[in-house]
Amino acid sequence: MKENKDLRLIKIAAALILVGFSFYILKELQSILIPFFMALVVSFLFEPLYEWLKKKRFPAWAAILSVVIVILVVSNIASVFVYTSINTFTNEFPKYVQKIEGLGVSVTNTLNSLGISNEEIKKSFNVSQYMSGEKLTGMLSDVISSIAGIFTNYILILIYVIFLLTEFSSIQRRILTAFSRERSRKIADILSDIFIDLRRYIVGKTLINLSHALLITIIFLFFGLDFAIVWGLLTFFMTYIPNIGAFISSVLPFVTALAQYDNLVVPIVLLIIMGVVAYSVGNLVEPKILGDKLNLSPLLLIFSLVFWGYIWGIVGMLLSVPIMSMIKIILSKFESTKPLAILMSYDASNSKKDEPAII
Repeated sequence: MKENKDLRLIKIAAALILVGFSFYILKELQSILIPFFMALVVSFLFEPLYEWLKKKRFPAWAAILSVVIVILVVSNIASVFVYTSINTFTNEFPKYVQKIEGLGVSVTNTLNSLGISNEEIKKSFNVSQYMSGEKLTGMLSDVISSIAGIFTNYILILIYVIFLLTEFSSIQRRILTAFSRERSRKIADILSDIFIDLRRYIVGKTLINLSHALLITIIFLFFGLDFAIVWGLLTFFMTYIPNIGAFISSVLPFVTALAQYDNLVVPIVLLIIMGVVAYSVGNLVEPKILGDKLNLSPLLLIFSLVFWGYIWGIVGMLLSVPIMSMIKIILSKFESTKPLAILMSYDASNSKKDEPAII
C-alpha cells in the first residue's frame, strides 16, 4: 500500500517537473519555436499549390521554387501594405487622442449639467486618463509590434517552409519503409488526420477572415471612416483569435468613429454593423465551412488563449487553436489518452462517434 502511494507521488512529481520544464522550453526557445509554427501555418496554406504543381509534372525543385516565389511576392506586398498603413495611422493618432480627451470633457460637463457631480462617476468618464499618455501609446505599440512581428524572422520562416513542404510529400513513404505494415498504417492515419484537419482549419479560416476583413473595409469606406484599411487589416489578424478577436478589432474603429463624427448615431450604427457581421461570420459562416471537426471546448479555448498568449504574446493567441487541435487529434488516436481528447471536446457525443483509437 505504501509502495503504491510512493509510486503515485513520484509520478505526480515527475509530471509537475515535466510541465515546468516544458513551460521553460516554450518560453526560452520562443525565438526558434514561433518561426517554426508560423512556417507550419504558411506550409499548410501553400501545400495545395505545391501538390497541384507536382501533378502538373513540375519537378519537385521547380514546384518548391515556384511556391517560394509566390510566398515572397505575397508577403512583400502584404508587409509593405501593413507597414505603410500602420505608419500613417501612428502619425495621425495623437490628433484622435486630443479629440477623445475633448469628448471626455464634454461628457463630464453634461453630467455636471444634469446634477451628477459624484467624483467617482466623473473619474470613470475622464477619458484622458485612459486615452492619453503612456497607457494608450503602450497598448497601441504592443498590438502594432505584435502584428508587425509576424513579418520578422523572415528568412528562418522561409527555410522552415521549404523543408516542411518537402517533408509533407516524403514522410508517408519513409513511414511505410521504417515500420511494419500495420504500425505504419496507424502512424500514417494519425499524421493524415492532423494534416487534413489543420489544413482545413487554416485555409478555411484564412479565407473567412479575408472575406470578413474586406466586407468590414468596404462598410467603413462607405461611411467614410478614417483609416478604414488599417481597421480591415486589424480585423483580418484579430479574428484568428477565437471569441475575443472580433471584440478587439471593433474597439479602435468605434473609438475612431466617436472622435471623427460630431454625433453618436454613426458610431453606434457602425458598432451594431460590426457586431452583426462578427456574429454572422462566427455563428453561421464558420460552422458551415469549417464544420465541427475541431470540436474544442470553449473553456479550453479561453484557457489556451491565456496560456499561449502569456508565453508567446499575440502570435501565441493566433496559434492557440491549431496547436490545441493538433494535441487533441494526437490524444484521440491512443486508447489510453482518448478520454483526455473527449474532455477537450465541446460535444462529447461527436467525439465518441469519431473513428476509434487505433493505437
